[in-house]
Amino acid sequence: MSQLVIPPAVRLALLSALALLASCQSSSSRGQTQYLEAFSTTSVPHSALYNADQDSYWDGDGMSGAPSIIIDISDQKAYFYKGGALAGVSALSTGDERHATKTGNFKIFEKDQWHKSNLYGDFVDSAGNVVQANVDVTKDKAPPGTRFEGSKMHHFMRFVGGIGMHEGFLPGYAASHGCVRMPPHMAAIFYNNVSKGTPVTVRP
Repeated sequence: MSQLVIPPAVRLALLSALALLASCQSSSSRGQTQYLEAFSTTSVPHSALYNADQDSYWDGDGMSGAPSIIIDISDQKAYFYKGGALAGVSALSTGDERHATKTGNFKIFEKDQWHKSNLYGDFVDSAGNVVQANVDVTKDKAPPGTRFEGSKMHHFMRFVGGIGMHEGFLPGYAASHGCVRMPPHMAAIFYNNVSKGTPVTVRP
């Protein structure tokens, strides 16, 4: 019986394809929910837009005056003011077409440093291993023996209904379920410089 001979070029192509498929599998036991993260941290696509943030900065540590925030949906940025002077800018990802971020004039009425979603996250087992990822508790039923683990929304600053600013995934465009996602370091800075009652203006 003759053996199948695979040309070197074909063999190399097959090995490359297998390596690519392997790289798309997550080695993490914990979930990276699509709501906030969109991709497993072990298989992040090489894209200039993925969590791109070359716009955020903070100059407000030596500034005084009452804080206020303007969220601009059109340019996906938040502008932080102290006493009317610009103190910092943060890149954002606001609500997508189906879950628009509400526009208008609001005030922060809740702060929760370690907030988690009560709607979006993963179903996990007793050891915390993900059984079903990227779930919406209003649509998905928990498999037997699992519990819901909400996606983290740390440094949460609620300003209207269920909507607030918090750390989250920034794909480079409006992609949230209505909340205002920020890079983690900027969410922490904003959180530490606002109080309940801080004005927030959301403009189109």
